[in-house]
Amino acid sequence: MASPTMPPSTAPPPKDHGRAGRNLPAAIGSAVVLLVAIAVSLAVWKTAFMAIVAAAVVVAVWELRKGMRAKDIDLPEQPLMVGGVVMVVVAYFWGAPALVTATAVTALVIMLWLLQRGIDGYVKNATAAVFTLVYVPFLGSFVALLLAEGGSTGFARFDEGVKGIVTFILVTIASDIGGYIAGVLFGRHPMAPVISPKKSWEGFVGSLVFCIAAGAALVVYLLDGDWWVGVALGLIAAVMATLGDLCESVIKRDLGIKDMSHVIPGHGGLMDRLDSLLATVAPIWLLLHYLVF
Repeated sequence: MASPTMPPSTAPPPKDHGRAGRNLPAAIGSAVVLLVAIAVSLAVWKTAFMAIVAAAVVVAVWELRKGMRAKDIDLPEQPLMVGGVVMVVVAYFWGAPALVTATAVTALVIMLWLLQRGIDGYVKNATAAVFTLVYVPFLGSFVALLLAEGGSTGFARFDEGVKGIVTFILVTIASDIGGYIAGVLFGRHPMAPVISPKKSWEGFVGSLVFCIAAGAALVVYLLDGDWWVGVALGLIAAVMATLGDLCESVIKRDLGIKDMSHVIPGHGGLMDRLDSLLATVAPIWLLLHYLVF
């Protein structure tokens, strides 16, 4: 008796979103929801924004652990998540020295935690864990340092910290929007075709133009700073946001995955949105802390 013929697969092919590279309506909708949540937390009680940052750290660690399993790397997510939240909290309430101390203690706890797993893979897992610690919770804690510039944890106070967060978020968004528009309309010369085929030099120029314009406007009109500081901020933000995006693309290609996860419709994983923000926040805090606040 002849074996029955298996019917052809009816699974729909992955949808091609063209040069945009994403489901634009879903991406815009998700971005609006996130921005509204951030705006409400900053407007009502700015300490609540730290809860959003801490939650983002936890989700990002979970995504990296999930992605690294493809290369047989098993991150110790419990100490990374708990330590990451502690780092955000101490940075907000006690500043940079407390953040450095919490980072060092968390790194030591991670290495001790991994001892219980034995010898095999210790160096690989410990190295990846410390990398994750610096990449996500440490860099993310600079958001807490920036927000703390206002010196108040009270309700509905539009102080320097809140203005700094608004500046940081908007100038990074300007980089994304400028790069997206210029890349889609004029992109012809790939910047790093092996790493990120859709990223072009024309898109980078768009990022520069939008970032410098946004940085100058925000520093002058929102922060009452000098115009040249805004230009420097925009330039730094455009370069660092691009590097952050490329670095995250390298990580995903090395791990053999397209997106870190699918928790944000139209964007993929949270890390796919945090890459630019994590790369820009530390230099933006340094510049604003010493030249504006």
